Amino acid sequence: MSAPALSWSHLKLSRDADRATLAAHFREAGVRDVECLFADVTGYPRGKLMPAASFAAGGELRICQAIPMQCVTGEYSYDPIFPDSDPDVRLVPDLATLRRSPWASVPRYLAVHDCHEMDGSLCEFAPRSVLKNVVARYAAAGLTPVVAPEIEFYLTAAMTDPAQPLASPTGKGGRPEVGQSAFSLNALNELAPFWDAFHAAIDGLGIRADTWLHEVGENQYEINLLHGDPVAVADQAFLFKTAAREIALQHGLNAVFMAKPISGQAGSSMHLHQSVVDGAGRNIFSRPDGSASEAFLHYIGGLQAYTPDLMLIYAPTVNSYRRYVAGSQAPTNVQWGYDNRTAGLRVPQSPPVARRVENRLAGADANPYLAMAATLAAGLAGIEERRQPGEPVQGNGYALARDLPRTFSTAHDQMAHSEHAARLLGDGFVQGYLAVKGLEHEHYQREISAWERRYLLPQV
Repeated sequence: MSAPALSWSHLKLSRDADRATLAAHFREAGVRDVECLFADVTGYPRGKLMPAASFAAGGELRICQAIPMQCVTGEYSYDPIFPDSDPDVRLVPDLATLRRSPWASVPRYLAVHDCHEMDGSLCEFAPRSVLKNVVARYAAAGLTPVVAPEIEFYLTAAMTDPAQPLASPTGKGGRPEVGQSAFSLNALNELAPFWDAFHAAIDGLGIRADTWLHEVGENQYEINLLHGDPVAVADQAFLFKTAAREIALQHGLNAVFMAKPISGQAGSSMHLHQSVVDGAGRNIFSRPDGSASEAFLHYIGGLQAYTPDLMLIYAPTVNSYRRYVAGSQAPTNVQWGYDNRTAGLRVPQSPPVARRVENRLAGADANPYLAMAATLAAGLAGIEERRQPGEPVQGNGYALARDLPRTFSTAHDQMAHSEHAARLLGDGFVQGYLAVKGLEHEHYQREISAWERRYLLPQV
């Protein structure tokens, strides 16, 4: 049974009565703490536990400014963009996200927070801030972007030795899954206890999921979230990944969102469907007669023009680039086409009111806030600059030249030398992001891989 999903978005907690109402609810439900969390640069949840009574009373919560830019290794960059003093930022809750935590062993709530500088402005290093700033540019133009992600991931057996490959879990049939079981409902049901608990968890978190399916890889799955406001949908994607990991651990499993976690198996993506509506709620990608609009073509033109410079957002780790293999339905260029999965930008068949672009570049390892910010910023720039796209791909897009960075180092260099990335995502953020990713790569370079031991040890 799912936990109660009470939304307190109507409460600003500015009046004593509002605070008393929330405090009373916490007391009646036996709620001890609130998880005050936010997504760091990787998309990993960070924050603090706050006593429920203090949260209801509007207690101030602060955290170090550098935390949103913490490396996956736990290190911090010392790039000059980060102040030596490492000042505080305030954590400010978005009450629309306040829900009961479905993985806590005692009654507990959670809320997604914004990071605010002490002067009240959004912290430029926080991924949610980056997305909010992009959405604000749409609002200034009288437009509203709409986004829907498709998120893929693997369920594996518990991992106790990182030096060993990930293994398939044992299903209710008593054996691990073998072969490709795309769209198999029987395979989906093999891990029914996890899915039952996970479904209840995301229902309780208010995550608006659409279809669930078994993907091509062994124990690989895809869940589509319903379209909506980018910040709200990014919050849901962030909480979706968090819940998947937590519920999987409760069932002796790992939920794995690496782009290419298992050699020989399919990579995992986060396809982003996107459209734009005007003040009257009309999809600006379609003309009144139902045909494609100039704005639609300009949007695609912007994606084609700026995506190569932003590739490090869609593919943020060395592992990410293992996914882009010709013939794998993972794109190798930014060509576009109608209902063509060999192109990086696909236009699905749809009625005019639902005309949209599917950006197929982001891996499942991409930070949802940053991936949405990157694609929306590029598309808006295309509209504003009236960028013209290339001709739509006919046939096999893999037969065309690669026009995207093929390695982490190339993508890092391209963003570092870009004339556009800072304009699209913010100068301070881009400089900080490059510093963090560079530090992570330096750490990676110090590792000796199994490939080196396997082939070089006996032969060189």
